[in-house]
Amino acid sequence: MILLTGATGSIGSRLLPRLIEDGHQVRCLVREPRKLGAHRVDVQITMGDLRELRDPYMLRQAMRGVDTVIHLAASIRDQPPYRVEELNGLATVRLLEAAERAGVKRFVFFSALNASAVQRTRFFRAKWTAEQAVANSRLDSTIFRPSIVLAHSDPCITLLRRFSFLPAIPISGNGKSRYQPVWADDVARAVENSLKGDGDGDHLYELAGPQTMTYAEMSELVGLLAGRPRPVVRIPLQLVHLGLSAIHRLVGENAFATWQEAELMRVSMVTPRGSEDLESLGVQPRSMADVLADS
Repeated sequence: MILLTGATGSIGSRLLPRLIEDGHQVRCLVREPRKLGAHRVDVQITMGDLRELRDPYMLRQAMRGVDTVIHLAASIRDQPPYRVEELNGLATVRLLEAAERAGVKRFVFFSALNASAVQRTRFFRAKWTAEQAVANSRLDSTIFRPSIVLAHSDPCITLLRRFSFLPAIPISGNGKSRYQPVWADDVARAVENSLKGDGDGDHLYELAGPQTMTYAEMSELVGLLAGRPRPVVRIPLQLVHLGLSAIHRLVGENAFATWQEAELMRVSMVTPRGSEDLESLGVQPRSMADVLADS
């Protein structure tokens, strides 16, 4: 039995049908089962989310009969009264401890490229804390460190497409942060293949696409492939902070973006190994331009 968190996200929604097709029994930890679509009748369901991983009864129910946990769920913004540190760091530790108590064999965790204890953003620091807990646990572990993961319906891509209706695409800061964008389908296939091929022990993969691009170059590419080529205009970070903070005060958690999310685009997510780890898992990654051109 596999326990899957984040089953309705960009990666999880692509991984789940693969797990089912491969004959795995899957239990999904989800808040809204209807978002599983037709697959909700193919899986077991435990109601819950990152905010509820402090509930020992729910955790015992979720872990019953499980031999592998795939923990994809994450949050890039606070969900008051819960902060990203609890939603990404402490929640993972709670899930990991419950897995150890239940006799789970393998814990699969998604961290992030360049997460570290000294990164400027709270999200990356929380991911680093969680990653260290997984790596040092008694369980066999598989840790994935992806660069920026994108999909056609990704909020970031959708927002950039909307911005391309403007005379210029606004981006926060200097736009020089570097990424190796990797597509959710490729990531899902990598996870599927790792489950088939990894032996006992601990495994670490850095998942990156075949191109290295700056934030500004990614933004221009989205406009170009949407049929609306636009230059980018760089907005000073102080103005971005003031603007997003004002929007958040007006509409709360319904804001289209927060300063926490904008700040993430200041952190480069690259690996000198490029797409080597994806290829070792039998995946030939597609470029951002190639995938967007098909949308």
